[in-house]
Amino acid sequence: MILASIPVWEHAVVLLVSVLAGFVNAIAGGGSLLTFPTLVWIGVPAVAASATNTVGLWPGSFGGVVGFRRDLPDRRVIALLTVPSLIGGVIGAVLLLRTPTRVFEVLAPLLVLAATVLLAVQEPISKRAAQRSLLGQRLPGREAAVCFQLLVAVYGGFFGAGVGIMMLAALAILGLKDIHQMNGLKNVLAIAINGVAAVYFVAAGVVWWTDAALMAFGSIVGGLSGAAFAYRLGRTVVRRAVVAIGVVASLSLLLRFVF
Repeated sequence: MILASIPVWEHAVVLLVSVLAGFVNAIAGGGSLLTFPTLVWIGVPAVAASATNTVGLWPGSFGGVVGFRRDLPDRRVIALLTVPSLIGGVIGAVLLLRTPTRVFEVLAPLLVLAATVLLAVQEPISKRAAQRSLLGQRLPGREAAVCFQLLVAVYGGFFGAGVGIMMLAALAILGLKDIHQMNGLKNVLAIAINGVAAVYFVAAGVVWWTDAALMAFGSIVGGLSGAAFAYRLGRTVVRRAVVAIGVVASLSLLLRFVF
């Protein structure tokens, strides 16, 4: 357990960015593209920053499940994708803590950039994928969905930024078309992935608890208070803003770690 001793103003920055992350997660997704680079720039080691980011933003998924509880799909679909989510989350978490810090510092800017690109192209990919439905097919289609979700979960346990975006794309391929249903299921699966990863990170003692607590509080406040305003602002505007921030964040991490 790590209780970081850093200046008060840095805690204030973490709280502010976490509120903003909760805000963008409510409408566009990609909040981790804001919080992870912030943790790194205030001095949290890259691996610990990823673990702390996972633990800190995990509670926000519960609010999303409650908000979309009436739109959740059939329990069989939830069960089908929850199992690979749990397995993949553990695998990803183990891989993170077994990755040398220097290697992860090189990977981090690339992962942030990849998540940013995925956010930028999510809508056209989802619309194209939604034309095919695997739910109506026999076992091979479902197996493909399970395998894809397993890979998404491994990524989520390892890094997490952009995992919600990846899941929306996976659910579109699976045949879900209702955005409310997809968001609800995405949050259920995020609870599974980040939950098992968080337990592993806590047990390993790599979480910076002051920052994690501030992130948890900030993301919930941002999600609840910002949703109404975010909907008025529109998905496209928020998405473009997060993409721009993600590009800047990836470049800043590249400058910090590589050069």
